[in-house]
Formats: sequence, C-alpha cells, structure tokens
Amino acid sequence: MARTASNGTDQRTPADLLLDFHGPVERYHDREELGDFGMPARAFMEDLLEPIAKAGAMSRLGPLEKVHAFWFAGMSCDGCSVSVTGATSPSVESLVLGAHPGAPRVILHHPVLNVESGANYMRPHEMALSGELDGPYVIILEGSIADETRAAADGGYWSGQGEEPWGPDGRMRTVSTAEWMARLAPGAAASLAIGTCATWGGVPSAEGNPTGAMSLMDFLGKDYRSAFGVPVVNIPGCAPVGDNFTETVAAILYFLQGFGPLPEFDELGRPSWLFGETVHRHCVRGAYYEEGDFAEEFGDKECLVEIGCWGPVVNCNITSRGAINGVGGCMNVGGACIGCTMPGFPDKFTPFYKRPPGSLASSTVARMVGSIMRPLRKYSNNNMNREVRWDVHGDIPSGWAREKSEPGVVSEISHRFYDKLRRSTDTGRNEVEPWGKRAEWTKERDSDREPDLTLRAGATSGRKE
Repeated sequence: MARTASNGTDQRTPADLLLDFHGPVERYHDREELGDFGMPARAFMEDLLEPIAKAGAMSRLGPLEKVHAFWFAGMSCDGCSVSVTGATSPSVESLVLGAHPGAPRVILHHPVLNVESGANYMRPHEMALSGELDGPYVIILEGSIADETRAAADGGYWSGQGEEPWGPDGRMRTVSTAEWMARLAPGAAASLAIGTCATWGGVPSAEGNPTGAMSLMDFLGKDYRSAFGVPVVNIPGCAPVGDNFTETVAAILYFLQGFGPLPEFDELGRPSWLFGETVHRHCVRGAYYEEGDFAEEFGDKECLVEIGCWGPVVNCNITSRGAINGVGGCMNVGGACIGCTMPGFPDKFTPFYKRPPGSLASSTVARMVGSIMRPLRKYSNNNMNREVRWDVHGDIPSGWAREKSEPGVVSEISHRFYDKLRRSTDTGRNEVEPWGKRAEWTKERDSDREPDLTLRAGATSGRKE
C-alpha cells in the first residue's frame, strides 16, 4: 500500500509504517501439533452451524456460498459487539445461518462469540493471509487503532489479538489489532469500521491521549481500496444502532454476490440512507423546537436543545429507528444528543449537557415565532376538537366533565370565517340543507341562545346566506 506522490515525497500511511517496522511474515502455527486444542466441541464454529445453515448450492442465487468476516477489537469498550447482537433487521443469527435468499452465508470469526479459542481460533486468519481460505473475506474493526509503532519500540503493544510465531527466530509474539488490519486489508473484499472509535477515532483519540489512536480510514489512507474496489465503509455511533450495521452488511453481501451496484455512501463512507438526515429532522421533540418551547431540565417533555442537545447538527437516525427493535433511542427516552456519531466527537462537543453556543440565535427566533404560532394552533385545535353536530346543537354530550365551555361570539365568527377559507377550494361542495338538527331536540335551547343557531348551522355546513 506504499505510495509516492508526484513530487517524489513519501506518502506512506500508518499501516505502511507499521508493516515496515515488523516486516513480512511466512511462519504460522504447526497445525498437526495443535490438534483440537482450544476447541471444546472439537469443531470450528463453521462446522457446528453448517448442518442447520440455510444457505447452500440450492438456495444461493450467485457465485458465493459463504463470506468470512473477521472481527477485531482495537481501543474499544466492546459496546459495538453488544449493540450488534441486539440487531433484528437483519439479525446476526440470520446472517450466519444464511437465512436471506440469495445472500451468502457469513462465517463470523469473533473473539467473544466463537466456540474455538487460542491458536485454532487464529487458524482462519492465517489461511486468509496465505491465500488458503475457501472464500472471500471481509474485515471488521471495533474500536480505534493505536499507533502500535510507539508501543512496539519498547517491546509492548496497545491492543492485541492472538499470538503468532512472528518474533525473532520464530518466537511467539502478540500480534496487535493494527497489524492484523494492515496485513489483511489489501486482500479483503471489504473493510468495515463499526462504532465511532473505529470510524473517526472516538474517545481513545481525544485530546491528551498517549496512544496516537486513529480511525481505520486514517490508518489505511485515502487511497485504500479493497480487493473489490471498495473504500473503507463507516457505521458510526457510540454504540451504533445494531440494525444500521447489519443492514449495511446485508447490502454489501448482495453487492459481492453480484445482485446490483454498491448502495450510496456519502463522502465520508457512511451509508447515505442511514446518515443523510440530522437527528433533529426526525426527533419526536422537534415540534417543540419549532414552537419555541424548550425543556428546562431533564425529564421535561419539550425540546432538549437548551440543556445540551446537539441534534440539529448531528447526522444520525436514532430518533426514527430507535435503539433496538425500533424501541428507545437517546432523544426518544429523554436523553440529549451529544454528537457521538460525528467525526468531531468528543472534542468538538464538550462540555456535555451544556447549551451549544450556536443554539442561542435559533432558539431566540423559535421563541419569537412560537409565541405567535402556539396560541393560533391552540385556537384552531379547540375548533377541530368539536363535532359539527356539537356546533349545531351548541352542546357537547360528554359525561367526562361537569362544566364544558362553549365557543363565544368572537370564536363563532372567526371559526366561520376560517371555514369559508378552508372550503373555498372544495370543488365537490354542493348547496344542501343543514343537517344534524331537529327542531324538537333544540326547541327550548334555540330560544335562549345567541347568536342564532340557524345562522351558525348555515355557516357550519358552508351554505351561503
């Protein structure tokens, strides 16, 4: 992946520098010596699932029956793994069982979920490097990548996954997550970063960190392309919506299967259909912002902007999709958006739960407009909360309140004028007699009521006087 710019300067990426530091590898574990060590079921996860998997020669509609997915954890809290296991559309279980028509079966290699461990868990990784794997593979990074050259210079590492005989004279040494990503990325069908740490660096890359943490995109460089010509795919969030990740995986699987072009991604590698809108545009509290009605403390039902919500400038679909199975989500349950899906998180969003400076102008304007709009909407709401029959009779036959106020003269006149405006474009309107009133029902009431009910009935029905 080393590159040289047109001016002759060296443009090596952090991945190139790390591979230069470690050099090439050719030695792997002795498979015969390993036997079934680290395999309590004496079988790989793939072998255990294959009898019940639905994908096969008869069900697939393309050339691929399986795709290996290597999951790595960098500087991470493992929240992304937890989030993905709760996904439902599609679920991890359905992907690994090949339950989706035409999609290849996913052979997942996850350091927590797999039954095999130790050297046998690392065997498929070695086969991918040596070109012996029985299908294409994708790599998935959870957590940010540390600058492992800093730690390796002192004989250590920041985050590792497994041991390989890659030390001097074949000695075993811990292989860092960054090294695995650097070695596997060129041959991968796709490279995916899940969670804000992997997509943008996240919390481990915040100001003052000693690790030099970075995102997968920063690590591999802007010129990186997978074996299928795909740049790094980013699904941010801390933790991300699990369905956002599995849905993106499914879309990529269908692309690899040849069913269609790669779906649309934005200029930062995010799925456009998932991150094309801001939190605010689909927020359940958005109407309060429009009317200039803001929460003063957590627990209030109004818009949360003035107590630290960054939703109007954050790209995320949490308010429309929910956290798990369409339920939950930060703003939906009363939490302010702190911008966790954004490249600038966390440094550009601190201090948390304090009013963003830029919200002062917009919230002031919203309050000014809202002071006019709220009363007008409430006024119209009072009119729409009445049956036409109740207007004709001048009474609401509800037993839920002993005292029920009736519209006054001003309300009668203004609502009649509003109805004329509303019905002025009703081309299907015909001249008819007022309905909903019988003289014997309202005889006594008519004599005592002002303005005249006949006039009101005519106005309600749209009849011209």
